[in-house]
Amino acid sequence: MARVLKWLVAAMGVTCVAIGLFHIALGIDSVPGEDTAGATVDSRERFYNAIFLGYGLAWLWAARQSPVPAAAVRWLAGILLLGGVGRLLSMAVHGQPHWFQVALTVSEFVLPLVYFRLSGADERRVGVKASARDREPR
Repeated sequence: MARVLKWLVAAMGVTCVAIGLFHIALGIDSVPGEDTAGATVDSRERFYNAIFLGYGLAWLWAARQSPVPAAAVRWLAGILLLGGVGRLLSMAVHGQPHWFQVALTVSEFVLPLVYFRLSGADERRVGVKASARDREPR
């Protein structure tokens, strides 16, 4: 399980970095249904995706640690889950978006469950005590 966790954390990091770069480069042209949006939406798209790129770098940082820190994986997965909650709120207020955003919403609820389940696998492999594993960085 520890190897699966390390691979999934790294894959998430690479994916988020690639998505962030794609959206920064293309702006609103990277989003289905946004072709009529103006400069304000384009600016917001590029700005938020710089942050998303940084989110991907945080996943990559976690993947490079030995052991992969369970607390970091849980926090990063929780942020992804919060993004899914935001999408559900948007659907409740504005209706169903493009089908691709609906698929992303599903992944934003499923993937965190996988990460929460696997989060401690690498620490368990090397025998990190629960008290040290759950302690937050200062």
